[in-house]
Amino acid sequence: MIRALGYAALGTLFTFLMTTLGAATVFLLGGSAKSRSQEAMLGFAGGVMTAASIWSLLLPAIEQAADGPLPAWLPAAAGILGGAVFLAALDALLPKLRRASVDALHRQNTLLFTAITLHNVPEGMAVGLAFALAADGDGLAGAAALALGIGIQNFPEGAAISLPMRRMGESRLRAFVGGTLSGVVEPLFGILVVLVASGVRALMPWLLSFAAGAMIYVVVEELVPQSNTRGGVCGFMVGFLVMMILDVALG
Repeated sequence: MIRALGYAALGTLFTFLMTTLGAATVFLLGGSAKSRSQEAMLGFAGGVMTAASIWSLLLPAIEQAADGPLPAWLPAAAGILGGAVFLAALDALLPKLRRASVDALHRQNTLLFTAITLHNVPEGMAVGLAFALAADGDGLAGAAALALGIGIQNFPEGAAISLPMRRMGESRLRAFVGGTLSGVVEPLFGILVVLVASGVRALMPWLLSFAAGAMIYVVVEELVPQSNTRGGVCGFMVGFLVMMILDVALG
């Protein structure tokens, strides 16, 4: 058990560090975000989250559910609905934040951070479980490949939080911390899954699709309406293509 926990910690630590590295891109901004780049930042975040919802979450959820007793579409549909309802409920808990523009930015930061953090939970569990199973040496190469793939995918996801937060008026340091904290759940849940491995696999399709629903809600509710310009559309396409290529190429 100790060996499995150590392997899981190492694998998920790498993916967490990649999220941190992506969040650090906010320091490349020389000052406050210029208006011309604001929509592109939000569009990029929306594109990354949309592609991740499909290739990182929904398609794996459907594939894993295909081996279960329920129709493959059921966990995905129920999870999407649950994730969207969860984010809508969170949004409803922040009614006072709609009254002032500054508070509205904090509300948007909260929703964006929550969605990507939820997305990182099942990814951390997948990496932790893969490394735990490879603790005896079998399948270590596959676990390492999985961690590498998710880690590289985490780079634009870290940026997808920190860059919009910077655009919303946060300091570079606060935006970096926000992007970094979204990845903390990966080592936490990667280690947790080793302790309760027997009951996790059946839940993975539901968890993956739940995170997808939360991300889609934020994209439609917050990011797309505020990036409805040519720069925002270009940012969305770039983010979508980057994330799609990484997901498909790295499996």
